[in-house]
Amino acid sequence: MNSYPTATLDATAAEANAAIAVGLRRRDPDLMDQLIETYQHRLFRYLLFLTGNRDAAQDFFQETWVRVLERGAQYGGRARFDTWLFTIARNLILDQARRRTPISLDEVTDPTSDRPLEIAGDMPSPFDHFQSQEKAAVVASALLSLEPLYREVLVLRFHEEMSLDEIAKISHSPLSTVKSRLYRGMAALKAVLEPGVHA
Repeated sequence: MNSYPTATLDATAAEANAAIAVGLRRRDPDLMDQLIETYQHRLFRYLLFLTGNRDAAQDFFQETWVRVLERGAQYGGRARFDTWLFTIARNLILDQARRRTPISLDEVTDPTSDRPLEIAGDMPSPFDHFQSQEKAAVVASALLSLEPLYREVLVLRFHEEMSLDEIAKISHSPLSTVKSRLYRGMAALKAVLEPGVHA
């Protein structure tokens, strides 16, 4: 257990974000190498789950880092870098989806999804249950069968361990919508993982 006070951790994170912002403005190649090394696995996993296609995920992965280099000066250091990074990646996918079809990823959502729903925080998730049984591949396959909006929020919450507020920032959605997508996504995932229970 970490015994550092929250204020110290917040100050440390703020300093790290500020240093990243300065480095991106200078287009520091060493910083870029460090950021890619630090975030490459998380970013690629996010893109893979969002697209469901390794080649597409690889293309978006490369384009995301190009965009970080091109628009690095826009990162002010007020938000966590990974939140900004994932937002760029998501926007690239949405931009391509809009070019191919008039319907955006956000428009696929259930029209009742703005209804706020509370999530029980003390219950084990399907992720906990199946990861404890070393069946991560089963969970990954089940995730890919879900609607993209549900898949995204589940990946960000349980794989990336982001807060609901951070997910709301990445997806440009109200907190109530994120809660609803999480609730519905968990229910859908559970139905896929435990089909006999939901006959």
